[in-house]
Amino acid sequence: MQILDMNMINFRNLDDEHLEFDRRFNLFLGKNGQGKTSILEAIYFTVTGKSFRTSKNKEMIKYGHHKMGAFVNYEDRIALKSMSVKVGDKKKIYSYNRKSVKYDEFLGKLNIISFIPEDIELIIGSPSVRRSFFDYEIAQADPEYYLYLKSVSKLLKFRNKYLKDRNTKDSMFEIYNLEFIKYASLVVKKRIDYVKNVSRLLSLNYRKLFDGEKELTLGYKSFLGELRAPTLEEIEGKIKKSYEQVKDRELRYGYSLIGPQRDDFIFLLDNKEAKSYSSQGEKKSIVFALKISEIDMIIKEKKETPVFIIDDISSYFDSIRKENILKYFQKREIQLFISSTSDLEIEAKRFHVHRGEIDG
Repeated sequence: MQILDMNMINFRNLDDEHLEFDRRFNLFLGKNGQGKTSILEAIYFTVTGKSFRTSKNKEMIKYGHHKMGAFVNYEDRIALKSMSVKVGDKKKIYSYNRKSVKYDEFLGKLNIISFIPEDIELIIGSPSVRRSFFDYEIAQADPEYYLYLKSVSKLLKFRNKYLKDRNTKDSMFEIYNLEFIKYASLVVKKRIDYVKNVSRLLSLNYRKLFDGEKELTLGYKSFLGELRAPTLEEIEGKIKKSYEQVKDRELRYGYSLIGPQRDDFIFLLDNKEAKSYSSQGEKKSIVFALKISEIDMIIKEKKETPVFIIDDISSYFDSIRKENILKYFQKREIQLFISSTSDLEIEAKRFHVHRGEIDG
C-alpha cells in the first residue's frame, strides 16, 4: 500500500495543504516545534481515525476554528482508493471511497504502523496502555476482533450495573453473563494466537537489528493465569470456572473481577522483564522490533504492506541504531514517512517544515 497524496484543513498549526508523496521515502525536516509531528499525526489520523498524541478531538483543530478534516488517496494491490475523516460538532465522520461509513467498516482499510518517542510507554506504562495498543494492532489485521471487543465492552457495562445494584438474581444478568463469557473467550483466543505468532518474529527482528546475542519474547498475562495452547471451548470453560470462584466477591465489591479488561502483555529480554531490567536503549529497540514485527504480521494476514511512520528519529536513536533502521527500510518495499531535525543520508522526497508551512 502507498499513500499518494493528502489534503488537510484546519489541522493543528499547519497550513491547509495538498501534499503529494513519494511511494517509498518521505522525509520531513525542521527544528522542533515547527509542525513535523503534526504532519505525521494528520496522516495517521486520516487512516485510523485516531491520533497518536491525544484522545481529544478538539486539540487537533486549529485555534479559532470549529471543524477539521483530512483526506488521502492511496493505492493497494487492487485499485486506487480514498479515505477521509472530518471532525466537528462533537463527532467524527468517516468516509471510504467518498461514502460515509461506520468506524468498524473504516478500520483496517489501509494499514499503518507508527513509531513515536511516546511508544516507550508500551514497556514502562500501565497494562491499559499495552492492552489498547495490542487491541488496535490485532484489529487492524482482523476486523472481526474489533467487533468482539465492542461486544465485551458493552456487556461488561451491563454486567457491572447488575453487580453494583446487587441484582444478579435477575434472569437478564445470567443472559448477559453468558454472552460476556462467550465474547471474552473469543478475545482471549485471538490474543493468544497473536502473541504466539508475533513472538516468532520479535526475537529474530531484535537480533537482526540491534543485538544478535539476546532473545526477545512477548508474554500474555491473562486473567485466567497461564494458558499454553487452549481451544476456544477450553477457554470458555476456564472463564466459567473462574466466575464460579469469584462471583461472591464480585457481588460484594459491586464490579467485575474477571474478563480480558484485566489482561496484560509483558516483554522479556533474555527471560528478564524489560520494564525493570532493560536499559533505555534496549527499551527503545524492543519497541521498534515489535513495530517491524507488525509489518510481517500484516503482510502475512492481508497480503499487503503497511505504511510506516517514524517520528523524531534523530533525537530518539543513537547513530548506530538509526543507521540499522534506515538500512532495514531501504531493503523493504515499504512506504516510509519519517521526521528528523537533521537531514538523513537516504534517497527521499524532502519536505521542509517551518511554523506550520510545508515546502516540498
